Amino acid sequence: MPAISIVIPTLNEAKELPETLRRANSLDCLKEVIVVDAGSTDSTQNIAREAGCITLECEPSRGRQLRLGAELAKGEIVLLLHADTWLPENAASIITETLAKPGVIAGAFYKRFRDRGALPGSRIRCWLLWKFANKFFGDQAIFVERTALEQVGGISNVPIMEEFDLCKYLSRHGKLSLANASVLTSARKFREEGTMITYWRMAYCLTRYSLSASPQRSKEIYYPHNAQL
Repeated sequence: MPAISIVIPTLNEAKELPETLRRANSLDCLKEVIVVDAGSTDSTQNIAREAGCITLECEPSRGRQLRLGAELAKGEIVLLLHADTWLPENAASIITETLAKPGVIAGAFYKRFRDRGALPGSRIRCWLLWKFANKFFGDQAIFVERTALEQVGGISNVPIMEEFDLCKYLSRHGKLSLANASVLTSARKFREEGTMITYWRMAYCLTRYSLSASPQRSKEIYYPHNAQL
């Protein structure tokens, strides 16, 4: 199987990061885990270093963080992983099988929430977004061939919606595919900020994105209280 580089953007993720790293580090053919931190004030960076991760720091901007990490990646496949998202045990073989499909250069997992807060139906929402918009949510653990990522100029240096930009540019060069497996992610944002208001903010930001509105303004809407990346 091809070597996999994992890139994780973080900001004060000391609570979530250890289990995410434990699962990530068990991947077959793992080349490296690159943690790009946005200036955490907790023990996030120490946790990453103690786990053997390559650790960088930059200003708070998820697109910028992912871009820096991906530029450093040496694996043939780059996996973009949120700090609160757990990979399945056989993630490496699933990624390899997905990218082996004719014409496929990138993919993502379905996602399920492992705790309360979000509305049911996350898997079908992932499928609908892929089927009708050819896009993935950022917490679906998007994976992409490094050569394809380089071909589109890397990940957009934007504070939010970088995953949609990436899907848009990649789709001009090849197919995007959903893997036949799910990651487990946290519903903490829904619990902390309210389920319906969070879905409303997501829908509003998606609408703004479709109208080419400012990513910075969308970030202010989606993270009104400087919530976690």
